[in-house]
Amino acid sequence: MACMKLGSKSEVLHLDGQTWLCSTGLPSDVIIEVGEMTFHLHKFPLLSRSGLLENLIGELSGEDEKKCVLQLHDIPGGAKTFLLVAKFCYGVKMELTALNVVSLRCAAEYLRMTEDYGEGNLIIQTEHFLNEIFCYWTDSIKALETCEEVLPRAEDLHIVSRCIDSLAIKACADPSLFSWPMSGCSAVESPGGAVIWNGIRTATKPNPVSEDWWYENVSSLRFPLYKRLILAVGLRGMKAERIAGSVVYYAKSHLPLLGRQSSFQNGNRDGPESAISASSDLDQRKLLEEIVELLPIGRGVTATNFLLRLLRTSMILHASQSCHENLEKRVGAQLDEAALEDLLIPNMGYSVETLYDIDCVQRILDHFMLVDHDSNSNCMVYEGQLMGASHPLTPMTMVANLVDGYLAEVAPDVNLKLPKFESLAAVIPDYARPLDDGIYRAIDIFLKAHPWLTDSEREQLCRLMNCQKLSLEASTHAAQNERLPLRVIVQVLFFEQLRLRTSVAGWFFVSDNLENTQNHSGNLALVRHDASIQAGSTTQNHLVAVDDMKERVSELEKECSTMKQEIDKLVKTKGSWNAILKKFSFRLKTKTYDPNASKHGNNSTTPPASKAPLVNGKENHGSSTGELGAD
Repeated sequence: MACMKLGSKSEVLHLDGQTWLCSTGLPSDVIIEVGEMTFHLHKFPLLSRSGLLENLIGELSGEDEKKCVLQLHDIPGGAKTFLLVAKFCYGVKMELTALNVVSLRCAAEYLRMTEDYGEGNLIIQTEHFLNEIFCYWTDSIKALETCEEVLPRAEDLHIVSRCIDSLAIKACADPSLFSWPMSGCSAVESPGGAVIWNGIRTATKPNPVSEDWWYENVSSLRFPLYKRLILAVGLRGMKAERIAGSVVYYAKSHLPLLGRQSSFQNGNRDGPESAISASSDLDQRKLLEEIVELLPIGRGVTATNFLLRLLRTSMILHASQSCHENLEKRVGAQLDEAALEDLLIPNMGYSVETLYDIDCVQRILDHFMLVDHDSNSNCMVYEGQLMGASHPLTPMTMVANLVDGYLAEVAPDVNLKLPKFESLAAVIPDYARPLDDGIYRAIDIFLKAHPWLTDSEREQLCRLMNCQKLSLEASTHAAQNERLPLRVIVQVLFFEQLRLRTSVAGWFFVSDNLENTQNHSGNLALVRHDASIQAGSTTQNHLVAVDDMKERVSELEKECSTMKQEIDKLVKTKGSWNAILKKFSFRLKTKTYDPNASKHGNNSTTPPASKAPLVNGKENHGSSTGELGAD
C-alpha cells in the first residue's frame, strides 16, 4: 500500500475516556467537540493552518476570556479524521494511506486548509498523494471504497470520478501488455534477478494475466459505485462479454439466492423465501432488478443458464413484471443454448395449478419464435435431414429437441391441462423435427398420466406428431401401444409398410447393378477364375436376401389387408382391439424401442430417441415387448 509520513514530532495527544488531551505542558484554551469525542487543544496551532477555525476562534475569543468551545459535528470523517487533522496541525507524525486520504482531503477542504495558511498545507499534501495512488489498481479500489463515507463531498471534489477513471483505464488495458504492480508499491529489483512487490519475490517475467483479473476486486464495491465503473469501462470500448462476465461475478457475490437451488423440489415451497429476512428481501429484489438492467444486451453475451437462474431468483424475490419480461426476452433470444434442467422452473405463483411454470416457458418460446433463426435454410435442412444427410442442427431444431424433452418432463403432472400441453407443443413448426420420436414419447407419457381423456381428445393430441417421421423403433412401439387411438395405429402400420416397400426397391436397384456388373465382366472371369467365384457367391447372397424381402413384403401386405377388414368389422361391432392384435399376432420383426438409446441434448447431431416415461418422477422402462410405458 502506498503511504506517506507527515510531521516530525512524537505523539503529543493521548486519550482519556472520550477526551483527547494535549501533553505539551501548556493548558488548553480551546475545546472542540466532534460527535461524542472532545478535543482539548490550543488555538494557535489550529488557526495557523485552518481558515475555518481561524474565523470561529476569532468570533468566540472576543466574547469572554473563558475557553472557546467549538462544535464540528459535520466534519467529513468524524472524530477519527479530525484526530489526524489535529496531529497534522501540531506537526505530529502521521501516515497518509489509501484508506484515509479521501476523508482527510474532504476534511481539509471543509476546514479551508489552503496554502494561505502555511506552505505545504493539508490540501496540497493530500492532492499529491491522491495523484500518486491513482497509479495503482489496489490503492485506487481502496480509495474509491472510502468515498462512500464522505459522499457527497467526495463528489464535489471529483475524487469519485477520478478514482473510477483510473480504474477504468487499467481494466480496459490489454493484460498481455501491462506489467504494473497491482499492490500499490513500486517494484524493487533483488540481487537474484527477481522482482519484489510487497515483500513477495516473483520472477522477472510476470505470469500471464487473464482478462477477468479485475472481477474479484471490483465486486467489493457497493452497487452505485460499481455501476458507474461498469458504465465507464463500457464507454472506453470494453467488449460486452467481459462486462457481462464482471456483472455475473458481482451478482453471484451479492445475491445469495442465485446460487441456491430451490427447496421447492423437495416439497418445501417456502424454503427459499424463508432463507432471507423481510428487511433484506427488498434490498435483494432492488439489487437484482438493477443487475438485470446493467447486463449488456446481445445474443450470447450472457450465458443462458445464468439468465434462467436470474429469472428463477426474480420469481422467488417477487421482482417487478418488467424485470421478468426483460429476462424472458433475453432467454428467448438464445433459447437454443439452454439446457433442459434450467427450464424446469418451479411454479411460484399464488394460484399454483402445475408443478412447473409452463406459462413462463411458453412466453420464452414465443420470444424465440419471433427471431428469424433459420431464415433461408429451413426447407433445405429439413429435406437433407429426412434423407439422412449429416447437417448440423439448426437453432430451431435444437429448440424442438429441448421442448420435446420439456414436455416429457411436465407430462406426468395430472394437473397439466390438454390445451396447455398442445399450445406448447404446437409452437414448434413441423420442419424443425427431423424425427418425431421425442414428441411421441411426450404424448405417450401424457396419455398414461391422463387416462380419463376421451377418444376425440386422444386423436386431437396425436395430431401433434407425424407418424411418417417416427423411427423404426418408435413405429414398432406405437403399433403395439394400446393408449393410442386406432386411427393412429393404422397410420403407423401404413407408413411402416411404405417404408418397407422403399427398402425393397433399393434392394432391387442394388441387385440389378450387381447382375449387370457380372455380365460385363464375363471375359475377365477366364483370367481371374477365383475372383469370379467370390463375386458370384456375393451376388447369390444378395439375390437370396432380395427373395426373402419379397416374401416379407407379400406377407405384410396380406396382413394389412386382413387387418383393414377386421377394423371395419370392429367399428361396426365395437369389438376389442386386443382381440385383433391377438388374432393376427402382429409379426413385424420388432426391435426393442430403447428409450435410453440416445439422450436429449442441445448439441447432439442426431435427433434424440425417447427416454423411458416418468412415473412419479422416476423412469419406468417397458417390458421385453418394447412398451414405452407401463400398462
